[in-house]
Formats: sequence, C-alpha cells, structure tokens
Amino acid sequence: MARMRRILVVGGGTAGWLTACYLAKIVNAAAPDGIAVELVESPYIALIGVGEATFPSIRGTLAAIGLDERRFLVGASATYKQGIQYVNWVRPPGAAGADRFFHPFSQPSQRSGSPELLPYWLLGGAPEGMAFADAVTMQQCVADHGRAPRRAGDPDYQGPLNHAYHFDAACFAATLAEHGQGLGIRRHLATVERAELDERGHIARIVTRELGALSADLYIDCTGLRGHLIGGALHSPFHSRRDVLFADRAVALQVPYPRPDTPILPFTRATAQEAGWIWDIGLQQRRGIGYVYSSRHSDATRAEEVVRGYVGRQAEALEALHIGFETGYRPEHWRGNCVAVGLAGGFVEPLESTGIALVELGAYLITHLLPVELDEMDRAARHYNAMIVARYERIIDFIKMHYCLTRRRDHGFWIDNTDAASIPSTLRDRLALWRHRPPHRLDFVTDLEMFMPGSWQYVLYGMEFKTDLDAMRSAYPHLAAAQREFAMIRQAATMALGDLPDHRALVEQMCREHAARSGQGMDRAVADA
Repeated sequence: MARMRRILVVGGGTAGWLTACYLAKIVNAAAPDGIAVELVESPYIALIGVGEATFPSIRGTLAAIGLDERRFLVGASATYKQGIQYVNWVRPPGAAGADRFFHPFSQPSQRSGSPELLPYWLLGGAPEGMAFADAVTMQQCVADHGRAPRRAGDPDYQGPLNHAYHFDAACFAATLAEHGQGLGIRRHLATVERAELDERGHIARIVTRELGALSADLYIDCTGLRGHLIGGALHSPFHSRRDVLFADRAVALQVPYPRPDTPILPFTRATAQEAGWIWDIGLQQRRGIGYVYSSRHSDATRAEEVVRGYVGRQAEALEALHIGFETGYRPEHWRGNCVAVGLAGGFVEPLESTGIALVELGAYLITHLLPVELDEMDRAARHYNAMIVARYERIIDFIKMHYCLTRRRDHGFWIDNTDAASIPSTLRDRLALWRHRPPHRLDFVTDLEMFMPGSWQYVLYGMEFKTDLDAMRSAYPHLAAAQREFAMIRQAATMALGDLPDHRALVEQMCREHAARSGQGMDRAVADA
C-alpha cells in the first residue's frame, strides 16, 4: 500500500502557515522518517493586517507548535483579548436602557458545591441592575478597568483569566513562516498557475511559474476566498448562507494611536451601525477599525462615510481598504486528496472571531484523521466533512442570535434580521425552549460546538432575552447560597484589580523581556515586529 510521505500547503498567510506549523510539529517533519511538510506561496501577493481577533483556542495552538509567547507578541504586534464588548446592539443610540453588554471568555463561576448562578440571576438574586456577565464572572470588571488577563510571571499562554489575542495578520504570518522553517517546513516561493488532475480526478501536481511542477500525497488549499484548488480545480461547490447572515462587505482603516502611552483595549469592541457593525481592535502601535455591512442595505460610499465618522478627524488622512466576502462554506472541504482550510473552505462574517479558530480546527482534524495509507483518503474525507459542516451550522446559529434578538427598528438591516424567514429552524427551536428554561449543557453537542453554553448565555441575556422562571421558582431553593456567590465574585474582582497589571504595561514588559532574552534592543525588537 502507498503511504503518506509528503504534504503540500498551497498558500501562505495565517491559514497556510498556522496549518503547516501544526502539521509539521505533529508529524515530526524535521525527522528523517517524518512526513515531509512543504508550503508554496507567491512572492507577489501582499498580506494586509487589518487587525485580527482570535478565539481562546489559539493559546493551545501556539503552545503546541512551540512558539514562545514573547516572540509571538513582538513578531505579531499582538495584544490580549478578554472578550467582546457589544455597543448599541439591543437598541439604537440614545434610546433608554443599557447601551452595551460584554461577552467574556471566562465561563460563569460555579464552584464545587455551589449552585448554578444563571437561574438565580434570572430570578433577581444578583445585585439590582447587574448584567449577567458582570454578576457571574470577574472578567468584565477586569476588562472594564483596562487590566490584562495574566501577569508577566505566569507561564506562557496561561493566566488567571481565559483570553485570546489581537494581532496584525501580516506580521503574524511572517512570524509563523520563520518559526515553521525551524520545524522542518520546506518553503517554496512561487506562483501557482494551475493544478493538473490524474485519472481519478485527484490532484497529480501543481504547476508553478517559477519552479515548475510540485507534487505531494495530500494538498492543503489555503489560497483564500478564490479556493484555487478545491473550487477551481476540483469544483467543490460553495453553500451560501447569505439568507441568514446578510453582511458581505467590509471597509477597514489602520488608525495610529495619538500617543505612545494610549491605553489599549483588552477586548474587541463591536459597535452596531445602520447596516452592520464596526470592529475596534487595539494592537500595540495602532487600532484596526472596520465596518462590516450588508451590500443589500448600504453601499461602499456610505460605508466609508460611516467608518470615517466613527474614527473622527484622524480618519481624514487614512486610506480605506474595501473587502468583499460571503458567509457560507463548501460541504466538501476535503475532496479527493485536497483539503481546504481557512477562507478556501468557507467563511462566517467576522463577529465573534471564528475565522482563525476554524483554521485551527482544520489543522487539528487533518492531523487526527491523516491517513497513513493513501487508499484511506476517502474515509478520512467523509468524517472531516461531516465535522466541519456541523461546526459551521452551529456557528451560524450563534452569530444569527446576535442579530435576530435586537429591538432596533431604525434601519432595514435590523428589521430584516428579525424576520423569522431568516432565522434557521434550529435556532428558532432553541429560543422557544429557552423562553421557560435557561440554556443548559445538554442543549449542546460538545465536540461539534465552537461556543460553549456560557457564551450562548452571555449573548442571549446581553441581548435582554426574557426567560420566565416564575412557574419553576420552587425548583431553585438555594437563593441565599447564590447571593453569597455573587458577593464572592465581586470581592474576587476587587482583588484582581490589585493583582493584574495594566494591559499596555504588561504587553510592553513582555516585549522588553523578549528583547533582553534574544540580545536585541527594544527598538530592534519592535522593528522586527
């Protein structure tokens, strides 16, 4: 039987290099008897860093590939992310009521022997007026005060509070490229012109302009939205979900800080607008700001006006980048001997930062299912595709929930998002169940979920969804114990404010430590970034 000997990742960027690094580490590509991992990328395609946000899983991935956290922070211009703050999602600006809520990464507190807090929050047991996220975890308090989720002395990728990162995607890819070659990845700089198929319809080789033909046993398509291999050569169809999620355009700006000591937000801010929402992401030297919008409800000219208005006078001298996309996925991410990872396989609009998390999932599944013998390829593909499709559908439900629960009626975009015809039946069923009982872990299939029950709860009740537990009040007899837990969380939050450092101060300290360890001056370390 023919055995797996060589994997070729086609396309660089975050998707290509992150996948290649993970594969190279797991299959021991640097060893003489390991599976060879190669990557080909065009020297003529420039990468653009608009400010990328990630999911907490990124910490495990970076640790698994052996990338030093301080090296990562310097190389990617990275900062810490503790969740997402939503502004003006429930109601339009100026309306009476709360104008924001927080989706933290830390799960609701539930110490051993203590009651689950959500039912008691619903029954009014928390301090009056306290938002769900603020009542059940200290992370919102920590983030609101500009603190970091960890301390400099904590081990790499660990800390008291769950967290992810913001970074410059172009810088991150360059950092991964350097690290990956140390893991044994062979890098080819060449432009792919076409793929040639064999008699089975599998890829026999790819042909490049500069290096001629390159061949492998397994090809990983990381060529972005165009899906050069999976779509162009193998014709795997794309399943659009624009009927559910309307946003399909973005316009982005890179906004320098007015001062070097400007505080860095330790979370993503997502501010609702007339036809979508604006991301605001703090990197080390600048903010990445972009307006995600629906082309059915706005146009490029108006979208650019909106994002420039958000930034203010500082935006006058900045160049805007316009980006098109479509939410959806290929039901066959893996076809023949080719697997699509990242945008080549699908995309869900940027809310909740699932893009890189789906790249991570792709890399994990490929290594888990990687067939030792090539005649096992089809079986691996079937399992991979089923897992990926289930994950996409659950993500789409979760993102749609942010939109469909809005009370905004000030623009057609928000009105259309509440139309029942645009809400998947799976989401409608869940919302109906949760009218009289809160979300529970048994409502979710853990291995298929990107978002755990706590995340659904944070967004559901941040959007002021009503769950009526009055008829079940007697089922929750531990009100006094729950109130003690709410008080304990407040005390812990106060202690954390004294223990955790300022966000910018921590990032700068970590970068200085990297410079000292590597023998570079701070200016050199920043220049490398």
